[in-house]
Amino acid sequence: MEPMSRADANRRRILEVALAELLRDPDASMDQIARAAGVVRRTVYGHFPSREALVGALIDGAVEAVAAAHASGRARSDDPAESLAHSMVAVWEIADGYRLLVGLAQRSVAMEGIRQRLAPVRAECVNVLRLGLDQGAFTSPLPPAALAYVHEQQLFGLMEAVNDGLLDPQDAGRAAASTALMSAGVPAERTRDIIATLG
Repeated sequence: MEPMSRADANRRRILEVALAELLRDPDASMDQIARAAGVVRRTVYGHFPSREALVGALIDGAVEAVAAAHASGRARSDDPAESLAHSMVAVWEIADGYRLLVGLAQRSVAMEGIRQRLAPVRAECVNVLRLGLDQGAFTSPLPPAALAYVHEQQLFGLMEAVNDGLLDPQDAGRAAASTALMSAGVPAERTRDIIATLG
């Protein structure tokens, strides 16, 4: 029992350090990560057989955190537009800590892999969008599944805008919510009212 718990602690420590190191230096090697984590290289490779596997594990963790944030934000209101806005802000608060991973993932992990990992989150988005379209809260000409893809790409685009210094990270959550609402066809005045309630 003891060795397993030590192994789990090592794995968690390696992931935490790897995230910090890769965000600081996207080209950080497995050796650098091992040194920063205070373990030998063999220990890192024991948990993650390649750099791609390590990045994949980090992305899995990010997707789990995003899914939990999305569910938490969605649950804050039964109104589809408010639910969408809350979920976008909640997702941004989590995703902001991982946003540099998107660029890293594009270099080392196929974006298709990220899309597959986000499928459960996207399915929940589709449900909210379908409800909003059915109730007339949204007026997009796009079907819910297509609109969910648009919102996902908007979020990636905002991450890149922040990474490139074009948008202040402090403003990005509200920007994500506003952009999602407006692209779903929510009138500007209603969008402003909802964003004002986000605090």
